[in-house]
Amino acid sequence: MKLHSKGKLKTLAALAILSVALGMGANTAVAADMSHGADNFYKSDKVKTETVKFKNIYGMEVTGTLFTPRNMEAGKKYDALIVGHPFAAVRQQAANLYATKMAEAGFVALSFDQSFWGESAGTPRGAVLPDVYAENFSAAVDFLGTRTFVDREKIGVIGICGSGGFAIAATKMDPRIKALATVSMYDMGEYFRTGLNHERTVEMRNKDLAIAAEQRYKTAETGQPVYGPGQNDPVFIEGKESNDFYQTERGKVASNDRRSTPATYAKFMNFHPFIDIESISPRPILFVVGDAAPSRTYTDTAYKMAAEPKELVEIKGANRIDLYDRTELIPWDKLVSFFNTNLKSDK
Repeated sequence: MKLHSKGKLKTLAALAILSVALGMGANTAVAADMSHGADNFYKSDKVKTETVKFKNIYGMEVTGTLFTPRNMEAGKKYDALIVGHPFAAVRQQAANLYATKMAEAGFVALSFDQSFWGESAGTPRGAVLPDVYAENFSAAVDFLGTRTFVDREKIGVIGICGSGGFAIAATKMDPRIKALATVSMYDMGEYFRTGLNHERTVEMRNKDLAIAAEQRYKTAETGQPVYGPGQNDPVFIEGKESNDFYQTERGKVASNDRRSTPATYAKFMNFHPFIDIESISPRPILFVVGDAAPSRTYTDTAYKMAAEPKELVEIKGANRIDLYDRTELIPWDKLVSFFNTNLKSDK
């Protein structure tokens, strides 16, 4: 997302550095590309869903959807998975699809909206707070681990795109997460510090921090947060891949205009999810990435830094967004076998 602005919108210049994170390029109207089985809003007759609410350790209410197999046996405890949505998305974008597919395979699955987004609590809306994003995965473990039909010793996580980094941060701190898979992972901290190709200089970073700091003064003076443009605003620009998912019937969710509070993006500057990633061992990590995704550099870096057991799965010809919903490209069998092998519930 890149902002072209003048006048009062000039204060939103900090949003320019989102151009690669959310997809760089012109925001032009395109028909939805539904190739390779794109099915973001997939529903299954084999799965029951329920909207649930729970609180994180800070008392913030988190809203999610619980997915359970329709053929669940009374008295049996099931392996469970938590699925995190891409950054600036909501659970109906990619996460619910993954949760549905994993529930079809016999898992209890939980997707949730991150704090400040979707139906979860938190103000200002669209705010960035990576520590809370990571905490919400642990809060989801709290919720699942207190269900009578879940084996609390057999809980895993799938983190999609930005949630891959948040899930790594959570898994480092929470030993109750027994296995982790990331898909199209994006290290939001590294991106905001150095850019996708290390093109961002210290001077550029400092300028963005100065803009964010000035916006804080505006909020302090007016009592109102400074919001960036939403995806329906003419100054909101993103690339073809993101545009095709977020702004067409393929993946658009009307209630999520992806409007953010730019001042809070400064929090990403101090987000380093890969530091101490080796401490997750001996719990296993599966890294799934498209070989055509420029952002695969983050997956490659994390894979090199992680200790065994670890596995890297590359999807030929897939870009970052493809693995959100293109069901013919997403390695469902691999995800199922990974968690079946590494959770191994026999209760």
